[in-house]
Amino acid sequence: MKIPFLDLGAAYRELKPEIDAAVLRALESGWYILGPEVEAFEAEWAEFCEAEHSVGLANGLDALTLALRALEVGPGDEVIVPSNTYIATWLAVSAVGATPVPVEPDPATHNIDPDLIEAAITGRTKALLPVHLYGQPADLDPILAIARRHNIAVVEDAAQAHAARYKGRRIGSHGDVVCWSFYPGKNLGALGDAGAVTTDRADLAERIRLLRNYGSREKYVNEVQGANSRLDPIQAAVLRVKLAHLEEWTERRRTLAAAYEEGLKVSNLILPLVPSWAEPAWHLYVIRNQKRTELQAHLAENGIGSLIHYPIPPHMQAAYEPLGIEADALPLARRLADEVLSLPMGPHLKASSVEEATKAMLAAR
Repeated sequence: MKIPFLDLGAAYRELKPEIDAAVLRALESGWYILGPEVEAFEAEWAEFCEAEHSVGLANGLDALTLALRALEVGPGDEVIVPSNTYIATWLAVSAVGATPVPVEPDPATHNIDPDLIEAAITGRTKALLPVHLYGQPADLDPILAIARRHNIAVVEDAAQAHAARYKGRRIGSHGDVVCWSFYPGKNLGALGDAGAVTTDRADLAERIRLLRNYGSREKYVNEVQGANSRLDPIQAAVLRVKLAHLEEWTERRRTLAAAYEEGLKVSNLILPLVPSWAEPAWHLYVIRNQKRTELQAHLAENGIGSLIHYPIPPHMQAAYEPLGIEADALPLARRLADEVLSLPMGPHLKASSVEEATKAMLAAR
């Protein structure tokens, strides 16, 4: 592909001297599990997210799972999840023994529709788990209001929302706990798996610190049945370097998104809708087209990469056959899976590449 969907190596090439120095610093420190590098990143990430606390973890799925465990969500409980999301959102619920209860999205934003949530709440509902899909904030105020009325927790899946804002405030502490992935392809990506949570609740932060380290605060003293999910110091060192550039990289993404919108506004594509209260992080730029297969093939023929996020909704995966949800029971999730297409996006994508991709799509009309 002359225009790849994402050039993962570009961030390293831009910051090579800083990243190399940070990795060497971590190697020479002698701290290879937790320690000062992780603590420094946790403090810097909490400050960036406008949150009181951050806890570094091994990956984004663990962040979701340990957040639910810290809130004592378990067997017999239900957690409301979006029908339109990556399967990890559902897997975390299943991992703690609870049942995911899907709610359809707002067709304009692809995020969970707050107007549909209350009807899905039962006496077993323990938490709401909205996702800030593609880096577009979910509509949190009505979600939080529903949670307060029913005395249930809100766990935010912000795996794609680094630097996004909701009504002027950074995503990071609106709900009880916010869960992050630093998978290499994320807006803030490590050089391997990594994750974290942020929260304003000291009790949850402390509980998650306990759970990530075998349920132990003191070596060989295990208070609960914990897990091994600790952010690696080398990854923390890399993330600290990249974090200093995240705001600039986010602005680059916003410029590219604006260029896509301007160039494609006369097309027959359904473009992303951004509510007035949202400042997306533009992890992905996702369009919709009923002839998605033909469009993707046309782009490939012109050397332009694209991906589908996501081709199979969770309720249609073999992993969730035991729930017995019919394919057509969640029609909007299924329709989106058939129509969405993610265009090249990233802070190192050239404006000329967006222009070329736009021309190719207009030629496919």
